[in-house]
Amino acid sequence: MAAKLKRPPIARLLVAQSLMLAVVSALGMLAAGIGGAVSALTGSGVALLPNAYFAWRAFRFQHARHYRQMVNGFYRAEAGKFGLTVALFTIVFVTVPPSNPAFFFGAYVATLLVHWLGPWLLRRPSHT
Repeated sequence: MAAKLKRPPIARLLVAQSLMLAVVSALGMLAAGIGGAVSALTGSGVALLPNAYFAWRAFRFQHARHYRQMVNGFYRAEAGKFGLTVALFTIVFVTVPPSNPAFFFGAYVATLLVHWLGPWLLRRPSHT
């Protein structure tokens, strides 16, 4: 039986990405109207959903004796994230092609870049 790991506080990172989704959608609305907002919203969504899936699946095992399950869990989570990203890109471009690809890809990249804030957002507060 595998030991469960207390998951790191990833909620702050996902909230930051959700805030980025709101910000880029608002900027898209101001700059290009509803088409820009929808393009930015779908671009951020394509970035946010696979990251949320990865965060949900990645941290399942702990302790040195479970290192193999830890590594396999990360590989499976990353493979699922990649597959979900491909599926979401396919769904978006087949069903609702972005009216403004610059806002779509800009929002996608901006949402992904929130990961650079990860060490700062995931840092546990010091009690000293």
